[in-house]
Amino acid sequence: MALYGYARVSSADQDYTLQEQALRQAGCDIIRAEKASGTSRHGRHELKILLDFLRPGDTLMVTRVDRLARSIKDLQDIVIELKKRGVSLRATEQLIDTDSAGGKAFYDMLGVFAEFETNLRKERQREGIEAAKARGVYRGGKKTVDNDRILELHSQKHGATKIANQLGISRASVYRALKSAN
Repeated sequence: MALYGYARVSSADQDYTLQEQALRQAGCDIIRAEKASGTSRHGRHELKILLDFLRPGDTLMVTRVDRLARSIKDLQDIVIELKKRGVSLRATEQLIDTDSAGGKAFYDMLGVFAEFETNLRKERQREGIEAAKARGVYRGGKKTVDNDRILELHSQKHGATKIANQLGISRASVYRALKSAN
């Protein structure tokens, strides 16, 4: 029976040091940490490594459940997966311990609120964008693909991979630019 920690922040300019300290104080010797969005498990390699590694009797420790998942469905899927494998979930800052009925109920409520918070943030962002569009000041994100440059390189007989590497974009972006030019 071992205690494993998981720390996560959403963006590269954030720091998970405080989470790691809290997890160490809680008794975690091994902590996996990453900078990735919590809205899905896609791209969260450290979480995958940790989930694959956990064994029956182990405990996964987080500081708060929103570090593990931002949607109730994803959180429930993780907890169901852990339970099937005989692994419990605990949080340092919340009364969560999936080995107890009260802890399970509290975890369910927190998951609902984490998802609610995410939905509110998306709604506010969408409202802000609509208001900016109405004022004529929103033009979308900055353009990162120079279609003219792609066409120029393509006319010089450069392949999609070479163009993508030279411009620092994906091959799919190159193909989209070429397709829209036809």
